[in-house]
Amino acid sequence: MTIRVAAFGAALLATTALTAADVSAETLRWARAAEALTLDPHSQNEGPTTTLMHQIYEPLIVRNHAGEMEAGLATSWEPSEDDPNVWVFTLREGVTFHGGEEFDSADAVFSIERAMSETSNFKELLSSVSEVRATGPYTLEIVTDGPNPLLPNNLTNIMMMDQGWAEANGAEAVQDYAAGEDTYAARNTNGTGPYVLESREADVRTVLSANPDYWGIGEFPLAVSEIIFTPIQNPATRVAALLTGEVDFIQDVPVQDLQRVNDAEGMEVITAPQNRVIFFGMNVGAEDLELDNVDGANPLSDVRVRQAIDIAINREAIQQVVMRGQSAPAGVIMPPPVNGWTEELDAYPAYDIEAANALMEEAGYGDGFSVQLDCPNDRYVNDEAICQATVGMLAQIGIEVNLSALPRAQHFPLIANGETDFYMLGWGVPTYDSEYIFNFLYHTRGEGRGSWNGTNFSDAEMDEMIVSLASEVDLEARNETIAQLWEMAEEELIYIPIHNQILNWGIADGWETLVDADDSVKFKYFEAE
Repeated sequence: MTIRVAAFGAALLATTALTAADVSAETLRWARAAEALTLDPHSQNEGPTTTLMHQIYEPLIVRNHAGEMEAGLATSWEPSEDDPNVWVFTLREGVTFHGGEEFDSADAVFSIERAMSETSNFKELLSSVSEVRATGPYTLEIVTDGPNPLLPNNLTNIMMMDQGWAEANGAEAVQDYAAGEDTYAARNTNGTGPYVLESREADVRTVLSANPDYWGIGEFPLAVSEIIFTPIQNPATRVAALLTGEVDFIQDVPVQDLQRVNDAEGMEVITAPQNRVIFFGMNVGAEDLELDNVDGANPLSDVRVRQAIDIAINREAIQQVVMRGQSAPAGVIMPPPVNGWTEELDAYPAYDIEAANALMEEAGYGDGFSVQLDCPNDRYVNDEAICQATVGMLAQIGIEVNLSALPRAQHFPLIANGETDFYMLGWGVPTYDSEYIFNFLYHTRGEGRGSWNGTNFSDAEMDEMIVSLASEVDLEARNETIAQLWEMAEEELIYIPIHNQILNWGIADGWETLVDADDSVKFKYFEAE
């Protein structure tokens, strides 16, 4: 056997046939390093959580494994002929929630308005929406502040909830995860999706069963009748579980075990570039940092220091040594499939310690300084190892980095609450458009945007341009604005891109599926051989 690497685009989602002698065609045992943070479908916009939600809940529009938009709980959508600021949706009839309630336009209005609320981690996707209204039991209108030709792209992760169920259980408000809030919707579910939550012990085991009343029966393979999900953070333990047959499918085969898994009888590895960039964010806006040794100043606010960090990080060494070739060094925090990406933007600077030290001297930090780097240890491929390598690289220019590596459940709130000065983050772009990146990561935090901007960066001119992207109907002019925004972003250098991740899925023979560029497994598409 050989490990196959697919290219971006249609080939990126190459089909893999999976055939294991002792695998049940009904129960699929699934493991990955990361657990879902919550069951509230509007609380946390992050990969593992959204992946689990897609099994239980559904959006109006979905992206299939090829990255193409197709009908979900909406069967059609189009701009209104009477008002260019309105999108009209026809909803699927005959759909019921797991509790037996009928899905209709009132639920859609409730769900979208809920996803727009302050504690929702999805509100940036709906920042252009001014009104959501039901015009019939199965018709919906979404009104935007100016024509928004790309609104449907932003709906593929906005899950539909049952309004009556939410109100009956005090779950009208979105869980405030960053504040440590616990709610009924964070522990219980009631979706329309292909799988029903049977039991859950967070961080231990989640069991889903096939929805016998699913509207998609006959339209999708639905070969998996039961999903047993077990988060296994330790890489060696995760691989051992796959090789011994304790699990059938793992999303994240460690790079050091790729050949071992692929060579094992009854196993296969398929790899593909992921729609995700790994990068470091820096607190550039604070007057002084909390966890450094410089009094009364913020060394990260000096662009020369940021430039020094950029060229002191040896991306190719990280690729070869830490990632064992399973990454693509990046010069911009935008993956190649995203509208706005160019080879020129993605060209990363040469590793140059001499030039980096000169920049540090010029900025007045020739003797260096100390700072804390906050890093997850269970979210991205070799995340802590990348951070450890970075610590050594920055030491060469006098920056003493104190590494704090935490599980992502503790790491992400540091960014959300503005409690970190230097941090790792990975960013996927489910809309495949630059607006998503600018809304979440560059816009001033607040006003329904900037919720993942942990840098304290704020630029009024950029903010205005970012907002304009939602209502610019001239796509050529819109793309010119995107190019201008990236030029401004590259000059500011508030983020240091490291690389694009590569997906490595390991699955026992007996199953057939597709690799999704967003690393979002959709079990309803799985087929059994």
